[in-house]
Amino acid sequence: MTSTFPAARTAIVTGAASPRGIGRATVSRLARDGWNIGIIDLDGDACRQLAAELETEFGISAAGAGANVADEAAVRAAVDELEAALPQIVALVNIAGISSATPYLDLDPGEWARVLDVDLNGVHYVSRRVAESMVKSGVGRIVSISSVSAQRGGGTYSKTPYSVAKAGVIGLTRALARELGPLGVTVNAIAPGPIDTDIMGGTLTDERKAAMAADLLVGRVGTVDDIAVAVEFLVREDTAFITGHTLNVDGGLYMN
Repeated sequence: MTSTFPAARTAIVTGAASPRGIGRATVSRLARDGWNIGIIDLDGDACRQLAAELETEFGISAAGAGANVADEAAVRAAVDELEAALPQIVALVNIAGISSATPYLDLDPGEWARVLDVDLNGVHYVSRRVAESMVKSGVGRIVSISSVSAQRGGGTYSKTPYSVAKAGVIGLTRALARELGPLGVTVNAIAPGPIDTDIMGGTLTDERKAAMAADLLVGRVGTVDDIAVAVEFLVREDTAFITGHTLNVDGGLYMN
């Protein structure tokens, strides 16, 4: 088992194809730092287009594969494809997710299953497959996006199934950190607060931003770069002593 990164290292990022999303900001930041990038998202063509853009802009190797993270067979095929095309997988960033603003008493079984399949099972399926490769090489970093909603029981945009799934991500993170730590793999989560993306019912208006900012100690909603820099920190080689942790990147919302 080795604790050092290879000279050529790859980060797989799920949910990176959205133009205004956390995933897009994350792959750009990691590519800028010399990471080769594997992209998994629903739209395979968009993944491949983004990979080509990253290669041109940052001079790294990148590849994309289309898959629904809620489909374990598709996930395994996508990771196999990326692993064959890119250098050693050292990091995984689980960002793919969906929101759900349906009130609890209006929930039907389909909506409950839809959200948990993507937001929790999807994290498990991708982590399980990528962990197999990380353990073989003896080094890895897994970072998954949870939410302040997991800690506060909602209160942002999405409601019960989203909060439950994101709380599950924190539990999964801690359990994987315990099992994979002795094998060279750290596992952490990030719990964002309100971020200016389209996942909360569309692009945030200035009025919605102002209303959300009223609850934040820093006086503004977050940006995708606020989350990307946290991911960048947790996947670094020299943060190997941090594992099982949930990093709140929420402008102080959790404590307010």
